[in-house]
Amino acid sequence: MTTTTQTVREIALDQPSSIRVFEQFGIDYCCGGRKPLAEACAAGQLEVDQVIAALEAAEKGPLPNTIDWTTLPLAALAQHITATHHAYVKRELPRLALLSAKVINRHGTTHPQLPILASRLELLTEELTMHLMKEEAVLFPYVTKLEAAITLGAPLPEKCFGTVANPIAMMMREHDDAGGLLAEIRTLTSNYTTPEGACPTWHAYFDGLREFQQDLHQHIHLENNILFPRAIALEEAAG
Repeated sequence: MTTTTQTVREIALDQPSSIRVFEQFGIDYCCGGRKPLAEACAAGQLEVDQVIAALEAAEKGPLPNTIDWTTLPLAALAQHITATHHAYVKRELPRLALLSAKVINRHGTTHPQLPILASRLELLTEELTMHLMKEEAVLFPYVTKLEAAITLGAPLPEKCFGTVANPIAMMMREHDDAGGLLAEIRTLTSNYTTPEGACPTWHAYFDGLREFQQDLHQHIHLENNILFPRAIALEEAAG
């Protein structure tokens, strides 16, 4: 039974079907997932009873085809994030930049928010490009080696960052920064709503931004709420 005092993160972990509901209502379950449900609803001017009803209806429906990442190996989770979500970011951001340039070229003079939107998208691209590089080059390899060493009873891998909580704290701050840029993008696009008579390219651009937000939310959820806490707990247990 969902309660208003549960955090959004707890609900997302306990009930995978809740993620679609949170996306539907625009509730942040990744970066802002530490808020109680009541507080998250109040921030979004949502009726908490309506959200709870939707969560309970989703829970009674068919179970989504999801993997329980809370129990499977961290190496598998890191590989999934890299192959699925990192690959998506690297593939999608250049496409969105191209669509942005086309829309600005055609409509930028009459819609001044479009160049501002492009600047936010460029900042998000810079932020995520460096972020993914650090995860793939440092954090994920360390977590994978740590898990393997503990499983095999081998010496723990060397590290240059103290405890794994240190780079994780940095990654989470960067997630917050990316979330802030996404919030600006959502506002600048009026929640990804194209104006009347918008061309197909404009529709494709805003649809792509909406899909990017949904994927990044799922991406950050897997890291903030599952991979990172499990990696910290694993290192602490290893002494």
